[in-house]
Amino acid sequence: MSFHENEQDRSGQGVSTVKPRLLALIGPTAVGKTAYSLEIAKRWNAEIISGDSMQVYKGMDVGTAKLPLSEREGIPHHLIDICEPDHPFSAAEFQERCRTLITEISARGRLPFIVGGTGLYVESVCYEYEFAKTGSDEAFRAEQQRFAESHGTEALHDRLKLVDPASAGRLHPNDLRRVIRALEIAHLTGGTMSEQLAGQTKTSPYELCLVGLTMDRQKLYDRVERRVDLMLEEGLVDEVRRLLERGVPESAVSMRGLGYKEIVPYILGERTLGEAVYLLKRDTRHFAKRQLSWFRHMHDISWVDVTDEGNFSGNVQAIHDILAGKFGNQLEYTCNQSFFDGGNGQ
Repeated sequence: MSFHENEQDRSGQGVSTVKPRLLALIGPTAVGKTAYSLEIAKRWNAEIISGDSMQVYKGMDVGTAKLPLSEREGIPHHLIDICEPDHPFSAAEFQERCRTLITEISARGRLPFIVGGTGLYVESVCYEYEFAKTGSDEAFRAEQQRFAESHGTEALHDRLKLVDPASAGRLHPNDLRRVIRALEIAHLTGGTMSEQLAGQTKTSPYELCLVGLTMDRQKLYDRVERRVDLMLEEGLVDEVRRLLERGVPESAVSMRGLGYKEIVPYILGERTLGEAVYLLKRDTRHFAKRQLSWFRHMHDISWVDVTDEGNFSGNVQAIHDILAGKFGNQLEYTCNQSFFDGGNGQ
């Protein structure tokens, strides 16, 4: 039985009158979302939508821990490799694309399944966010950019602390585009980005099931360090070098992402590889901490502790039980070969 068919049955009519279902699996980087998402997608006839702000970029595979097509087990994946690295992809664009995908996936009788750790992106879809149309001030943006180039991103981040400390606490100093946008909102409106986020409606247009993965903090940090080591073995430095050689500017949104902003200075001869790796591991640990802080403020998350890596099947069953409780046991999907012929869904 498909999700789409069941909605028709529940309404008693040919057209559904209930909210579309939406599953989201969130958690900090390196917690293991990918492995769990594949098992859940197979069991629940789901199509995966990447909720990662960096996996949208072509040619950025190693540094974003992008799952190769050959390892997706035939499960359709969306919003991966959809734009060039010089495109300033935004949360608003993600929200628009994601809402369209949810409608299309639901119409196919499958479950839309967002998997990722970019909190604002996922939350903007799960709830009825309206991104502020505050306009822009290009001269102001350019002034802040010049200030950052002259005095450093930390100094610009200090400016944000003065006008919007909540946003400053959420944004890393190296997230230059969003720091400048937060300053711009304060400049144009007299209000703050954090106030706009706090004022968003926390009701969902979907029948929403939010599952979060967590684990012991030290174990998570150990996994972060192992992931960084693996990325280096898989050619992270060469990947960043190729992007620079292609002409992708250092200032591009994509190049400010973890794994890229730390390696670029090494390639340019501004720091040693050891220094770059140290900063990457440190920044990734800090990023995981900020992700957890963001998720703590989200509503209705059912948390599953996956610290015991040897209990993978038990953890999968715990997630399955959460979904069954939300969507109903009768909706469990039994896989068949036709599903695995679905392609990559990009």
